[in-house]
Amino acid sequence: MSDAPAHVAIYADESCLGNGRDGDNPGGAGAMLEFSREDGALVRRDVWVSAPGTTNNRMALMSVIASFDALHTKGSRFRVTFTSDSRYLIDGMREWLHGWARRGWSRTAGPIENLELWWQAIRAVNGSAVDWRWVRGHDGHAQNEYVNDLAVRAAKEQIASEGWVASGFDDWIAARTGAKVSAPELFPRDFRAAKPLPAPPPGRP
Repeated sequence: MSDAPAHVAIYADESCLGNGRDGDNPGGAGAMLEFSREDGALVRRDVWVSAPGTTNNRMALMSVIASFDALHTKGSRFRVTFTSDSRYLIDGMREWLHGWARRGWSRTAGPIENLELWWQAIRAVNGSAVDWRWVRGHDGHAQNEYVNDLAVRAAKEQIASEGWVASGFDDWIAARTGAKVSAPELFPRDFRAAKPLPAPPPGRP
């Protein structure tokens, strides 16, 4: 029997209604967890969070924080294929964080946007190996379209799931027969872990 950490897939998306406009713009983030049971059956769970005044980028980071905080209530070591349409998030996790850390958590172009949330995201991921994957948004990718709907609903209704709940994906995809939505992406069999994330400065929240 392998003692390798369990492999799970997470699809995540974010929404901010009125992103970039003046005033408080409500936002949401949604994610769907997929994993295989011992009998081979695929299990799905959802999580979502919201904020009354935020941005798309902040909610992209919240999608990581909410997903991994909920995941790690089930254990501390997983292999996670994490898919998002946010270049800000995926490029940040793959590349930017390492450069910022080498430069003492600074960058030449000015202050790092949302630095405290980046640190929270690092701490949420801690203990798991992650394959960070980007997918084009609003392009018919079934899981991405579904979590976008979760995020928009969370933003509009300002609700949170308080952890993983039974997924509504099967009913959602069944209702979209003939719509511009692809067949669900198969559970990823390959896994290429990104570099471990750098540690935030000691004593920071």
